[in-house]
Amino acid sequence: ARGFSVPLQRPADCGADRYFDSSRLACAPCGAHQRQSAGGSSCVCEPGYRMVSSNGGFSVTCEKCPENMSGVTQDGWNCITCPQGLTSKGNCKCPNNEILVERSINGVLLNEALCLRCNGSEQSFSASDASGSRCVRCENTFIQVSKSCDCNSPNILTGGLCFLARDGLPPKGVAAVRFAQLGITLTSAWFLKNLQSSAFACWLYSNLTACQALGNMCVMNMNSLSSSSTDACGLFQYIFVSTARVGIIHSIPYWRHNLPWLYYGDQPGLASQVLEKNHFPTTFTFKGTDKDVKLKFIAASFDAGGNFLKWQSLEGGILQLCPDTQTKLNAAYVFGTTYQQSCKISVSKILLNFANPVFYDLFLEYNGGNGQQHLWAVPVLNLNLQYNEKFVNQGSNMNNWLLTRRFFLVDALSGKENDLGKPPRVIRIASKITISIRLVSHTQRGTIYPPLITVAYTDVLIQNPETQSVMVSFAVSYEMNQSEAQIQTDIALGVLGGLAVLWSLLKTAGWKRRTGSSIIDLQTVFKFLLFYAGDLANVFFIVTVGTGIYWLVFFKVSALQFLHLLVSQLAIDIFFIDWERPKGKVLKAVEGEGVIKSAAAPVSIWRTYFIANEWNEIQTVRKINPLFQVLAVLFFLEVI
Repeated sequence: ARGFSVPLQRPADCGADRYFDSSRLACAPCGAHQRQSAGGSSCVCEPGYRMVSSNGGFSVTCEKCPENMSGVTQDGWNCITCPQGLTSKGNCKCPNNEILVERSINGVLLNEALCLRCNGSEQSFSASDASGSRCVRCENTFIQVSKSCDCNSPNILTGGLCFLARDGLPPKGVAAVRFAQLGITLTSAWFLKNLQSSAFACWLYSNLTACQALGNMCVMNMNSLSSSSTDACGLFQYIFVSTARVGIIHSIPYWRHNLPWLYYGDQPGLASQVLEKNHFPTTFTFKGTDKDVKLKFIAASFDAGGNFLKWQSLEGGILQLCPDTQTKLNAAYVFGTTYQQSCKISVSKILLNFANPVFYDLFLEYNGGNGQQHLWAVPVLNLNLQYNEKFVNQGSNMNNWLLTRRFFLVDALSGKENDLGKPPRVIRIASKITISIRLVSHTQRGTIYPPLITVAYTDVLIQNPETQSVMVSFAVSYEMNQSEAQIQTDIALGVLGGLAVLWSLLKTAGWKRRTGSSIIDLQTVFKFLLFYAGDLANVFFIVTVGTGIYWLVFFKVSALQFLHLLVSQLAIDIFFIDWERPKGKVLKAVEGEGVIKSAAAPVSIWRTYFIANEWNEIQTVRKINPLFQVLAVLFFLEVI
């Protein structure tokens, strides 16, 4: 085994003067005047040196540039004079709104680089792109506000957009994100770049993408609702209140034009009305056509920038972070099928697969009466709701819940500080997702209340992603209100318990009559209590068995088999046949003949009694092993 062992080395372990050799899976030194490339798998020349030859890896030859041409072209092969100075990589740099030109229009290399200013005046309205290599039309807000590509004071430049300074603008937003489980509040680079500009663009221009992006930032901040905060949710609420005049969508009062639907409203008790007032407008069965058997959940998905991605069916397993077979993923949404999965997933895998968060608005699809397909909005119960004085999304009291709409699986974006190109400091993971489906009482038609999706998030401080892991779970559960059954059980116990008292009194009176005594003494009371204890036990037995038969037979639809088994057991007739011949003899006088003859003795009645008694004893004897039973009980209670 020692002969097949190799050291583990990663590109990040190589340092600045070495590169990662993929053929050796190890670090190798770069040549003279060279350093590691950005990707880490090759070498490049140091600033002030140009490439003479390059075959990849360490096969790079570098040559120092002359003093009068100290810059290096963007491709790294030539030296050039830079009039505006050098970047940290040794390339020429140009001021804002100017582009770098190193070659003429026909490709001839210039001795001195040029910095050409883009024409930002009317008709052209051009500015340099992000790479600084070409002029493009400048952002439209610049043109609307200043009729140029400049955003000078008193205009407001934020997030790459230009806004006219005016009264009534949303307040300055706080780019902070709180991770309550870790007790950490950090300034998010994503919020710092996009929060204020998204709020301004949403409020001033009703920009759909900006409004969606602002809503996503509110969701990343755990739908915080604080009257004294101007975080993402505070800015969203400011715009929501200010745009009441623009109207609502689909007659839903919480869904404003141009804004995403994030909340169901903050009225106390609203959650119970949403979840229990109306039935879902279609019914389901355990067998039948596909449309009656499956719960067709469908989600509208958005990226962090507010762009609509697509409609996605949950049958593909988009909400399950744990791997599973496609058959089981599809079966999770068959009506009446309880589904549950859980697993540990490494943080490194989460960062790799969920680098960019995706946000979901969940609906349940159904067929309307006119053949038109409709969607029923599925509310979300976020157990990590923050900064709310009125609502606590914990416990079973729906009056204290604040229902929301949008959720995500993994947020590896808001936890990035300072630089969006660097790994996040904190990530937030939907560690527990449960879709709850509650059946409507007093119905046998498969009617349900609107489903509820409950999401619990876990905050993870990134330290060593390779060794860190998170336990995640996903479940689909079915519930039914059993309060009516409990009331019926209580009524049955009360009525039958009262009848048991009367029956016990009759039995006590009969006992007193047989004893010839008419005095109610302590012995009589004690006898009554004994009779009542036995009768009350019978009442408990009848109610318990009756309730059990109801749930087992009628609810589980196994009446025929159960009744057949019950009738078979009750209809059994047991005969005891004594095959042993009598061994005794009896003498009998024969009438009329005057002689005495012997005959076989009949079976004694005591023999029959003894056999019947043995049968009764066999019915109650159970052969057990005490040690095995104790170990089995401990195994089920402590292990399983």
